[in-house]
Amino acid sequence: MKKALLLVCILAISVATTACINNLAVQELNNKAAAFMEKENYPEAIERLKSSIDLDDSLFESHYNLAIAYTKNNDYVNAVNSYRRAIELNPDFADAYYSLAVAEEDIITDIYSGNLNVDEAGNITKSEDSNQDAEVNSSEEEFVSKDEYKIDDNAKAYVNEMTADAIKNYETYLEKGNAVSDRSEVEARIKELKANIEQSQQAAE
Repeated sequence: MKKALLLVCILAISVATTACINNLAVQELNNKAAAFMEKENYPEAIERLKSSIDLDDSLFESHYNLAIAYTKNNDYVNAVNSYRRAIELNPDFADAYYSLAVAEEDIITDIYSGNLNVDEAGNITKSEDSNQDAEVNSSEEEFVSKDEYKIDDNAKAYVNEMTADAIKNYETYLEKGNAVSDRSEVEARIKELKANIEQSQQAAE
């Protein structure tokens, strides 16, 4: 099953009527970001949301919407950081865990496709020689089996760590979600990811 089949429609959360927003500048920036999101102008939305967070770092909605904008802009590393900050502010919002897990899987795919590198310290950087011809419709399992030789031990360790965290976040999504409609699909994905880790560990022995 391709990872894309797990994707749900991610909607930005409105902050215009949130009672905790007392700063009109923050409201205005978030509203402008929402307008840019509707136009699919994600870089401009990102800039507005970052400015909003500079004014008030305590709003879950701003961080979650920033994470969505990063995701839509294919910047999964920053998306992961923003989802994690959103979860710190609102740990009971189930969809944030799902979205975080999907972004983590996107990072893994980018590593296997050569778009991202992992250094010895575990830092992620964009590759200067990104493989733009990677088969975008391939499932992650196909990437792993086909291109695993392209990544070094640092990257493999990072992928295993990121995969384990994605599993944990999918499981949290199922635990916290009320009447989760895609439970069977997510459970199947968790099983596949666990099998990926097991295969990687066996290959390393």
